[in-house]
Amino acid sequence: MAPPPPADVASGVFTHALREPPTGPTQYSEAFVSGPKVYSKEAEEKGTETQPAAKYKHYLPTWDANKTYPPLQPFEHIEHGKDADTSYPNLLGGASRVVELTGNTGSEVHGIQLSKLTDAGKDELARFVAERKVVAFRDQDFADIPIQEALDFGGYFGRHHIHPASGAPADHPEVHLVHRGADDTTARDFFVENTNSVRWHSDVTYENQPPGTTFLYLLDGPAAGGDTLFVNQAAAYKRLSPDFQKRLHGLTAIHSAHEQANNSKQRGGIVRREPITSEHPLIRTHPSTGEKALFVNPQFTRRIPQLKKEESDYLLRFLYDHISKGADFQARVKWAPGTVVVWDNRVTAHSALIDWDDGQRRHLARITPQAERPFETPF
Repeated sequence: MAPPPPADVASGVFTHALREPPTGPTQYSEAFVSGPKVYSKEAEEKGTETQPAAKYKHYLPTWDANKTYPPLQPFEHIEHGKDADTSYPNLLGGASRVVELTGNTGSEVHGIQLSKLTDAGKDELARFVAERKVVAFRDQDFADIPIQEALDFGGYFGRHHIHPASGAPADHPEVHLVHRGADDTTARDFFVENTNSVRWHSDVTYENQPPGTTFLYLLDGPAAGGDTLFVNQAAAYKRLSPDFQKRLHGLTAIHSAHEQANNSKQRGGIVRREPITSEHPLIRTHPSTGEKALFVNPQFTRRIPQLKKEESDYLLRFLYDHISKGADFQARVKWAPGTVVVWDNRVTAHSALIDWDDGQRRHLARITPQAERPFETPF
């Protein structure tokens, strides 16, 4: 394999296309697959014997096999949370209730409407989410306002990411859909070969500028189940000993899109952009809070290039194990109608759960603003 091109000196980040994905200690595996082969739009529009029609038909996924996009180009990201008022008067001033999900990770907010926030409120939202890592806002109107209005709101926080493989609402490729239809059997099929559905990841970390403040809102869901787990990657970093932290600084990791692209092709899906790999710091600094966080995940991270393969695999396995076992720096978000979950992809990882039976629809929409190139500050 040819060596990667020279680094961008200012950012310390490599981005390069590879003919084959790099190998790593884990294989890419999606618990929630979606594509033309496992999707009947007619059944979703009309309903089935056990499930009514989809509540939000204009949000049903579409795939245009003829539409492709060029490689993403660099852009200047504005971090709105950096100078926000941390007493949060424009965000939480009208809240009826703010509850911490756990002692160190996650909050739940009632009584405010995100879509009505001023720019000052949006700045405070970015900072509050960076501090709490994940925040569930209840009784929101995101699903009911025009899709373009939801996109206009999300676009304040960064350039919209267009997912290379997922389905999207017609004419709105910027919306990433998490969809499992009422007659989908992926749960039954998935557990033939897997013992659990936990797949920790931060979204599309293979991009040169991965997402920051991210929005996911419920359109339709099972009566119970389908919760989302979040892990606080800043707390995971802090839990390590100082000597171990110091050893991790200066290391980078290769993140790959190849496995996701191949997975999409195998199930009859699409690939809108050629897959790439990017090289990011193993320890990432948040531009707003200054917090340091682990920036690896078993879905997209493949190799620590400064180490020999066996050494890299050993270290990544330890970090993945540390993340997965850290129930004391994790939070679990339960979905309900009208819920919008906002999290910061720079300092968290997450996993959806399959814990309900086939025959119930799970349908969510994600707005995914990209952020800055990951960077590291000195130990």
